[in-house]
Amino acid sequence: MNKIRVFVAGACGKMGMETIRTILSQEDMEIVGAADIRNQGQDIGTILGMSPLNMQITGQITVDKLQNSKADILVDFTNPKSVFANAKEAIRAGVVPVIGTTGLDSAEISELEELAKEKKVGVFIAPNFALGAILMMKFAEETAKYFKHVEIIELHHDNKLDAPSGTALKTVEFISQNRQTMMQGHPNEYEKIPGSRGGNINGIHIHSVRLPGMLAHQEVIFGGLGQTLTIRHDAYSREAYMPGVLLAIRKSYKSKDFVLGLEKLLD
Repeated sequence: MNKIRVFVAGACGKMGMETIRTILSQEDMEIVGAADIRNQGQDIGTILGMSPLNMQITGQITVDKLQNSKADILVDFTNPKSVFANAKEAIRAGVVPVIGTTGLDSAEISELEELAKEKKVGVFIAPNFALGAILMMKFAEETAKYFKHVEIIELHHDNKLDAPSGTALKTVEFISQNRQTMMQGHPNEYEKIPGSRGGNINGIHIHSVRLPGMLAHQEVIFGGLGQTLTIRHDAYSREAYMPGVLLAIRKSYKSKDFVLGLEKLLD
């Protein structure tokens, strides 16, 4: 059996390390490269607290580096500033990028899609790899048929760079399938402190919380006459994302499709 050859960018980050540990335990996958701006030249196994894997951590992602590793998939958990350049290098190398970093804007996504079509290479981008988070979004989409008033509170660790989260933005996209843009609250409402009501997309307010001790959490609160309905998802460890990461790798292997969202891969 040919194993899926995976190169991991952001290998020394918490998500990157958890991804490598998970892939090492899979019979149908193997790690063929690890890149990070930290710990370059060190063995990734040592960084993981394991026996050496005879694989040095390298720096910037390049076409040559990916082709020399014979990678099939580049899993990228870096940051919004790096992921766009990494994805373009992967596509040019004929390697499918599986992107878990949020922060790509619509223009960057469109550019990646055009390049992927030109090179006939698949791309997978997901704001969230937790299956429970995908179900939360789908439940919110269904609820919006009956409750039109809704606000979102997303809570993450204090080292998260972007706000609001990609998951919150994707949730608005789901809800908007069954809800037209509308103004909520009193028409004469005003903010004593600018930003008190959070961000506003399609008339839906999003509130971002960043605190130590948290990982990734989101509440979607619907309001109706005499009642509210709250849909909440909590990720307490990065293990929560691994089933989704593995699903994305397997579905993206040899794919030529440009896919946005883990929900597209669910049966």
